[in-house]
Amino acid sequence: MWAEDDFNPSAGPCLDSYAEPIENGTYIMYHGTTRQAAQQILESGFHQSPDGMLGRGVYVSRDLQKASRYPLHLPEHQRVVLKLKVRVGRVKRIDCQGHPLQKTWHDHGYDTAWCPPNCRMVKSGLEEDYCVWDPSRITIMGTRRPETSISTLPCGSAEPRENGTYIMYHGTTRQAAQQIMASGFRQSADGMLGRGVYVSRDLQKASRYPLHLPEHQRVVLKLKVRVGKVKKIDYQGHPLQKTWHNHGYDTAWCPPGCGMVKSGLEEDCVWDPSRITVIGVIYPRV
Repeated sequence: MWAEDDFNPSAGPCLDSYAEPIENGTYIMYHGTTRQAAQQILESGFHQSPDGMLGRGVYVSRDLQKASRYPLHLPEHQRVVLKLKVRVGRVKRIDCQGHPLQKTWHDHGYDTAWCPPNCRMVKSGLEEDYCVWDPSRITIMGTRRPETSISTLPCGSAEPRENGTYIMYHGTTRQAAQQIMASGFRQSADGMLGRGVYVSRDLQKASRYPLHLPEHQRVVLKLKVRVGKVKKIDYQGHPLQKTWHNHGYDTAWCPPGCGMVKSGLEEDCVWDPSRITVIGVIYPRV
């Protein structure tokens, strides 16, 4: 089966890979492998890898992009991704090379080791893995094609490519999130970049909104956005700051560090809500 709803909240908790896993939580995760190996796993289940960066165990990730890269030596058409439901149990964070428990975490009573993104243990900067000791903690939910065509730029530092598709985020209230998932986005009447839907490739930026609410009342929607033709708006008073759509652009992009946003993080404004697909929900830890 080729699942297309990999981040559907109804399929199970889908905490973004940037958020630390909750002990004894259950998460949607992914495992990239060959088609032949996938068939064997489907028939008889996972087996521990004898070794790896985090020692023995089954290597999985909440980051679909990361899982889609494996096996590294094979072309994309020969790979497959298994979608999983994983009970993580007691989790040990391993966030530096040479960590004293890097390969011995299970000996100290942990069920899963977690390598967070951007901790310099992994070249890609993506969440490396969970290494799950006991394969029985993993339930296979289905298979899907690798997803490597969507760009993921957490810091939004690179200019979005025209007609590119990106993972982005939108911070809102829990009530508003339910309304958006039920009936879709609607344009904001105005804002720094005029009318449109305000989103960002920077999860940190989206997580700050709505600014006036405490964290436990916020939620972040994870999105797939087709940006179309993009206009860079990089200073206050830009001649097209609020009229970019009138000049044939589909998205306005405010780059990080340009002085337009107090946080210094990137912002995007998408004119047409139909360019945005909600693919997940990220709830803050409380």
